[in-house]
Amino acid sequence: MIVLESTAAQYLKPYGAASDPMPNLTRLSANALLFANTYAAYPESIKGLWSTLCSKFPAFGMSAEEQARRPCVPLASRLASHGYRTALFHSGRFAYLGMDAVVARQGFDTLEDAGAIGGNIHSSFGVDESATVQRTLRWVDALQARQPFFVAYLPIAGHHPYATPAPGPYPVRGESDQYLNALAYADASIAGLLDGLRARGLYDRTMFVIFGDHGEAFGQHAGNAGHTFFLYDENVRVPLLIVIPGVTNGALRSSAVASLVDVAPTILDALAVPDDRAADGVSLLERRDRMALFLTDYSLGWLGLRDGCLKYLYEIDAQRSKLFDVCADPGEQHDVSARDLDRVARYRDQIEQWSAATRSGQRP
Repeated sequence: MIVLESTAAQYLKPYGAASDPMPNLTRLSANALLFANTYAAYPESIKGLWSTLCSKFPAFGMSAEEQARRPCVPLASRLASHGYRTALFHSGRFAYLGMDAVVARQGFDTLEDAGAIGGNIHSSFGVDESATVQRTLRWVDALQARQPFFVAYLPIAGHHPYATPAPGPYPVRGESDQYLNALAYADASIAGLLDGLRARGLYDRTMFVIFGDHGEAFGQHAGNAGHTFFLYDENVRVPLLIVIPGVTNGALRSSAVASLVDVAPTILDALAVPDDRAADGVSLLERRDRMALFLTDYSLGWLGLRDGCLKYLYEIDAQRSKLFDVCADPGEQHDVSARDLDRVARYRDQIEQWSAATRSGQRP
């Protein structure tokens, strides 16, 4: 499992971008199940990681440390109970915004961040990605022959200030260009990991699940920079690619709306591991129409949902609703909420009930 830092779908070629900052990921997509409309439940890495691994929606107004203590049967623990060795390697540092509290309760056999991995400190407040890739491969080498394993690789490349150890392919005229260079750097590290697995004869026996933990904004909407403040697509719509040996031969594309809370149930389904957890997500290998739900409480409070072509956003304090037809208006520039007030009222009721359920610990 590769969790791409601050990677919005709209900047990648398989999702319609004109340029190709991640060509290795693009090549991988030629034999992957690609989900075109996947949403992060929360546009920040730490609470988002908890949400993904637990298949639980985060609660509004709750810190990462509080969230980490909530009931959860983690993906790593579920796989460990079926004989998998598990590890998580992060090029950044766990001592950041409560990440240490989150990962400590996820049941991984091995947990290492930049401090434990070591290497050259040239990326965004972390270690160079090649050091993390090599550490990951050494961990794989230490396993017994044919030991099933689950390893999560969390690069830091892509995080502001988008530092890279060498100039990238894009001339830097502003932060957005440096960001694309950081994505290219992350992409090179993915290639290194895949090549390492090929050299060990493991590539064709390994399932890969690759997604962005959240997006990144560069002023597409007024006041929207970084990732945490709003719920526009540049903040929460992320890439999701799944490669399953013997299954995803050729490019497969799903336009169904998906959520990162669906990742863990999908992995368990693909591995034929029973999922008896009280999860909020569902396996994406089962076709069904459903909404994606998301929130942010970093500054202003926003709740949102994606339902088919419609995307609804609700600003809690101002009690203001916005509705977009993102199929016709992917840039979310034209609020059409005045055209369908009944639908807006239904969406508002639904999303407020969902938010209240997450706070109380009930299933939405």
